[in-house]
Amino acid sequence: MSIKPPLIAIVGPTASGKTTLSITLAKRFNGEIISADSRQVYRGMDIGTGKATKAEQHQAPHHLLDVASPRREYNVAHFQRDAKKIIHNIHQRGKLPFLVGGTAFWVQAIVDDLPLPRVKPNRALRKRLNQKTPAQLYAQLKKLDPARARTIDRHNPYRLIRAIEIVTATGKPVPRLRTESPYRLLMLGVAQPQKKLHRLIHTRLAARLRQGMIAEVRRLHAAGVSWRRLEAFGLEYRYVSLYLRGKLSRSDMQDQLETAIRQYAKRQLTWFRRDGRIHWIRSTAEARRLIKRVI
Repeated sequence: MSIKPPLIAIVGPTASGKTTLSITLAKRFNGEIISADSRQVYRGMDIGTGKATKAEQHQAPHHLLDVASPRREYNVAHFQRDAKKIIHNIHQRGKLPFLVGGTAFWVQAIVDDLPLPRVKPNRALRKRLNQKTPAQLYAQLKKLDPARARTIDRHNPYRLIRAIEIVTATGKPVPRLRTESPYRLLMLGVAQPQKKLHRLIHTRLAARLRQGMIAEVRRLHAAGVSWRRLEAFGLEYRYVSLYLRGKLSRSDMQDQLETAIRQYAKRQLTWFRRDGRIHWIRSTAEARRLIKRVI
C-alpha cells in the first residue's frame, strides 16, 4: 500500500494571522507555501489583498502569487491545475507543501481533489446574464444551487455568472461532496476571538490605507482594469473604486469596507467550521506538534 504524500493546509478568516504562521512553519519544516487566495494570483494587487511582501517571500518560497493579469479570469479550475503540479514538484524535491489561504472553495478543490466541471464559456448566456445586476444574479444562483450561493461573493458578477453557467450546462450543482483526500492531510485553523479579530481588521485596514491602497486601485484602473472588474474583485477594490468615482466619501468608504470585511470573515468561519478535519490551534507550538505527527 502506497503512502500518501503529506500536505499541510492553513486556513482561517482574513486578518487572523495565517501568513505569519505559515512562514514560521515553512522555515521550521523545510516547506514551501502555495497561496490559496483568489485575488493574490493577480499582478499589481498587493496591498489590498494582503499579499506576502517581498521580504516575507524571501523567508520561505511562495507559489501562485502574481501569476495572472487582473484583466483576465483565473478561476478555481486554473488554480486546481496549477496547484496540483506545484505540490507534486515540492514533494519531488523532498520538501513539505503548505497550502495557505482563506478562499475556502479553492482550498477544498485541492485537499479533496474535487471533480470540477470542465464547462466552456457560453457566450450567449453570458451576454444575457451581463444585463443583470449582482443582486439579480445572486437570486438566480440561489434557486439553481443554494449551497454555492451560501459561500459565493454575492457582489462578484464574474463568479456569479460562472456558477450559473456551470449549473446550466451540467444540470446539477457544482460537486462538493468530500472524497478521501489524495494527501496525508493536516488542516490547521487559525482563528481569533471575535472582538480581537475585529480589532485586527480595523488596524490592518488603517495600515493598508496608509501604505497606498487607494493609489494601488488607481494604478490598476489606469493600466486598463475596468471599474466593473475592480468592483467584482470585492472588498478593498470594490469600495475604493466607488470612492475614486465619487460614489462614496472617504469616511463612508472606510466604514462600509470595514463592515464588509467583518461580514466576509464571518462567512469564512462558517464554511471552515463545518469541516471537522480542521484542528483549531491556539499556538505555534501546538501547530508544530501536530505537523510532527503527520511527517
